[in-house]
Amino acid sequence: MKTIAACVEEILIKQPFLEEALFREIINFSALSEELQASVSKMLGKPVKTGAIMMALRRYAPPVHLRQSHQLKAVLKQLGDITVRSNLVDFTFQNSDTLIKSHSDVMANLDTKSFYGFSRGIYESNIVVSASGRRTILEGFKNEKIIDSQDNLSAISIRLPKNNSRISGLYYQIFKRFAWEGISLYEVISTTNEFTVLIENHLVDQAFSAIKNLNAA
Repeated sequence: MKTIAACVEEILIKQPFLEEALFREIINFSALSEELQASVSKMLGKPVKTGAIMMALRRYAPPVHLRQSHQLKAVLKQLGDITVRSNLVDFTFQNSDTLIKSHSDVMANLDTKSFYGFSRGIYESNIVVSASGRRTILEGFKNEKIIDSQDNLSAISIRLPKNNSRISGLYYQIFKRFAWEGISLYEVISTTNEFTVLIENHLVDQAFSAIKNLNAA
């Protein structure tokens, strides 16, 4: 049987911004209780008093990445160089038995100084290259099925501290910043100590500023 606390937790988990505001004590418990009253009552199938919801909110245990906020802030201040590359093109191909062979042929002909990124999923693969490599990609993959392509893109790459994989909530903070700024990400490319977001050209300045503000908080 569901409890009021379980219902409150379920709602907060689905709204991470609200969850963080609650943890930082910048939200009014009484007002939030009234806001959640209808949802909690519906989930339980009976009327629930705001006082009971307020008690559940005060007892709510935040997730680890919020409790370790001081450690996370220290890591954010250690973010390394930020590199911007513009005039990029993104291609999406359907995976096939010949795709890897086509990929290896293309790699042999691409300019080593141009931007290049490759990621393979279960059903499709993405290739990001400088616009100058467009013809090479189209020629090398002419026998493959192209699902989508997008030009006028830019990449912003961030060097991450070496211990980043042990810090929970790091990527959450990055994605949260973009969400707050209303910046949509076209694609994300990640390695162990490097994180790259692919965005439309007109969002570059806004995205760069958002990332710079991460280690200024």
